[in-house]
Amino acid sequence: MIVPKQDVHAVLRFLHDEPECRYDFLVDVTAVDYLDYPVETGGRFGLVWVLTSLPTNRQLVIKTWLDPTLDTEGVADDPGLQIESCCDIWPGAEWMEREVFDMFGIRFKNHPDLRRILLWKDFPAYPLRKDYPLRGRGEREYYAVLDRDAR
Repeated sequence: MIVPKQDVHAVLRFLHDEPECRYDFLVDVTAVDYLDYPVETGGRFGLVWVLTSLPTNRQLVIKTWLDPTLDTEGVADDPGLQIESCCDIWPGAEWMEREVFDMFGIRFKNHPDLRRILLWKDFPAYPLRKDYPLRGRGEREYYAVLDRDAR
């Protein structure tokens, strides 16, 4: 189900709290970069929540579109790439949202601890974006690898 960006948090809250829905388990929060896809996609980034209702054994996928308002290469506070966190609904969303932030640069407002989870805090880009070079930007050449067997 595709939901407008401004309504996502209310829809997720409804799906969690409504007794007839009871989507009590957040399976995943992820994003997809649709750079260079046809314009009909609705935005550059698709943000996806996968929900499960354990009592009814139903699954539901919620998707919204985010479109950068700025040239977002290295810009952390693009208002077009911000959305309300769902950590207040499912506390387990904290790590999933941090991963989406770390890899795509999508910020979750009111997240309790939004910081990088896989890369170091000063890493200058978002590696799962389609405009990130396939071979990286020299990260492997600049940082020494620890040889754990040399003791």
